Amino acid sequence: MNLVARAHSWLDQDPDPITRAELAEILQRGDQKELSIRFGARLEFGTAGLRGELGAGPNRMNQVVVAQTALGLSRFLIENRDSYLDPKGELSVVIGYDARVNSDVFAKLSAEILAAQGIKAKLFSMMVPTPVAAFTGKLLGSSATVVVTASHNPPRDNGYKVYLGGKNGHSQLVPPQDAEIATHIQQIANSTSFTQIERDNSYEALGVEQVDAYANRAVELIPPAEQKPERENLRIAYTAMHGVGFDHIEKIFTQAGFKVASVKAQEVPDGSFPTVSFPNPEEPGAMDLALELAKEIGADLVLANDPDADRLAVGYGSPPRMLTGDQVGTILADRMASKGAKVIANSIVSQDLSSIANHHGVSYSQTLTGFKWISKVSGLQYGYEEALGYCVDPEFTPDKDGITSALLIAELASDLRAKGQNLGDEIARLAALYGQSATGQVSIRVQDLGLIKKVMDSLRLNPPREILGESVLLDDYEQKPGTQKTNALVFKAESLKVIFRPSGTEPKLKCYLQYTGDDSDLKLHQLESWARELIEELS
Repeated sequence: MNLVARAHSWLDQDPDPITRAELAEILQRGDQKELSIRFGARLEFGTAGLRGELGAGPNRMNQVVVAQTALGLSRFLIENRDSYLDPKGELSVVIGYDARVNSDVFAKLSAEILAAQGIKAKLFSMMVPTPVAAFTGKLLGSSATVVVTASHNPPRDNGYKVYLGGKNGHSQLVPPQDAEIATHIQQIANSTSFTQIERDNSYEALGVEQVDAYANRAVELIPPAEQKPERENLRIAYTAMHGVGFDHIEKIFTQAGFKVASVKAQEVPDGSFPTVSFPNPEEPGAMDLALELAKEIGADLVLANDPDADRLAVGYGSPPRMLTGDQVGTILADRMASKGAKVIANSIVSQDLSSIANHHGVSYSQTLTGFKWISKVSGLQYGYEEALGYCVDPEFTPDKDGITSALLIAELASDLRAKGQNLGDEIARLAALYGQSATGQVSIRVQDLGLIKKVMDSLRLNPPREILGESVLLDDYEQKPGTQKTNALVFKAESLKVIFRPSGTEPKLKCYLQYTGDDSDLKLHQLESWARELIEELS
């Protein structure tokens, strides 16, 4: 079947008038390039679930693709029933969604399809942060949890994240389950039209009770408010970045005794993200309004969640200075270990925590990139990744959580303020205790994914032998056995580490940079220049 025929077949089953009109216009103008993009490939279901741009066709996020995915997940659970039964001896799925365009539509559609397959579908009646849905799935012991979100991706994107119960521990799925679900999805796409997929509206509604359970657990992570009256003196500037974090931050922080000033223009959930071109706290300009508010109120602390509130950006001081993900991760690692956490972990692209682990006498592991791996560390009590993701309560929320981690950072900032200090002083203390270190990242966003492959292939064929005058050794993770295998190149020297890898969720090539030793900030700048020049040369 040629591209035009595939497009017409899609039109015959697409229930969405917006995507139907969009595709009809593409066909009318005979745009073969656009048809090839949409119908020449399919969004791949992997360990990150689905993520892609909204639109018509199998290579876009839409009702047809979501329906196929929900039915594929249903068949996987039924096929493996005994492995994923909930405490009631049933198959059940918790479904949450955020404020992105069509998130509510995709979530309701999924609930109806799961219910029609005899699975107890439990759909949140309001938009919720990803960690609230993940917490609820773990609390209820569900067979799986689905969250319709594209996290911090561009405004036109949406996604479909899946957590599995059973031996997977209610964390993000890993191989081979992702491939098994993907096989079911493909079989459905090949044989079943949207109109043939059964739906049933007999799903259960989740709501305030589950949100309150999450909030109550969150405040248990720090001492009661009545023991710390000084918390109300901490000046906090916060932004939800048009996502779903504000109501939950306000409720939990108030319950804990903190006062939060919010960026009003970014407070209400809005999937069009009108004040930011890219709703990711790490992107240039995304934090501008939060930093303006921080200056206005003389904030001690700046906090920002991404749109689904599973990530956290942190700043401090006047004028405010933003911290890196590694700085926040290291601060929390030391804090958690000092408070009794016995097992800590992060990923290979994050700063090494060996010195902290040795100092506190705790176990430390480094995993492949992603919380799907960090969360699998046995006995984990704290984990983080440099891309602003921190897991401070894995027993209850086995994934990154930008709300509970914000609460712990606020508690530390309050304690420091009471001593006349701030987070900058804490960073200096940790540097004096564990040594100077600096981390950073250089990345390129591409339209043509072939450019990423070109750079990675070039680095494998002709790897650099020396970086900043130090001899480096290459560790190619494509050559690792089993689940350790991934597309990453790690160059190590005595004082530095450089990692190249394609992003798993965005069309980006990422280069992670680490330098340990004297003049680490200066050396990091030199590493950044080296990396940019090398990537430009190879691409």
